[in-house]
Amino acid sequence: MIGVMTAFMLICLYPFWYVVVGSFNSGSGYMRGGVLFWPRCFSLENYQVVMVDSRLWIGFRVTIARTIVGTVFHLAFTSMVAYAMSRDDLPCRKGIYWYCMLTMFFGGGLIPFYLLLKTLGLLNSFWVYIIPGMFSVYNMIIISNYFRGVAEEIHESAVMDGASEFIIYSRLYLPLSKPVLATVTLWVGVGQWNSFFDTMVYTTDRNLQTLQLFLYKMIKTSEFTSKAEMGGLPAELVSNISTTTVRYATIVVSTIPILCIYPFLQRFLTKGIMLGSLKG
Repeated sequence: MIGVMTAFMLICLYPFWYVVVGSFNSGSGYMRGGVLFWPRCFSLENYQVVMVDSRLWIGFRVTIARTIVGTVFHLAFTSMVAYAMSRDDLPCRKGIYWYCMLTMFFGGGLIPFYLLLKTLGLLNSFWVYIIPGMFSVYNMIIISNYFRGVAEEIHESAVMDGASEFIIYSRLYLPLSKPVLATVTLWVGVGQWNSFFDTMVYTTDRNLQTLQLFLYKMIKTSEFTSKAEMGGLPAELVSNISTTTVRYATIVVSTIPILCIYPFLQRFLTKGIMLGSLKG
């Protein structure tokens, strides 16, 4: 059984290893084939080409900004709604709950949503990445269930001391809910980092292009880096690269940040999901 699982693990890991190996191989050497487990002609030329592409740095800047701002806004707004929904004394609580549930199964579609964003003036704006994603019914339910598991005596004692609902939410419930909040942060952060469809549909401004849309164009089209964006690299270097190896280098560069952050939040993932789904 251990042998089977080890073989399965290696099968899953090999595509990632192949991309890394290809990114460190010269384009001309890679095109000759036979690059399977180790670079035949070790080279950093692909990374040189990637690093001088201005679209990469624009994508990094926009993606990092939307990931940080979008995650903070989503967590703040969704957790406030979750706190309200966790209180049994909220007026019309059941009606609001089922109204929210309805939106999980029925939507207006892409065209009405596009027209709504146009009416609100969000097209070709950085806020088109933030405002539509500030609330998630699913995440609200997870956080709300966790809040309902907090001892009611804590809320009652805070009310007796004269604390407002916002003070109770921000100073008592949030510090006691770090596992579920870390879990939702991980979900939203990875979702923001990997998003490219909203950029493709709702923006045309080059300065709003995300890293993942840049990567999508690199993989799906034959275009990678234009001569104007190569920053005057030597001709012999440009002639020694290939579209495929440059794509591999771009994939590796775009994956590194999320790989560095994920291990710090991963330990909260299973714990947060279980607590958020069972409590209440």
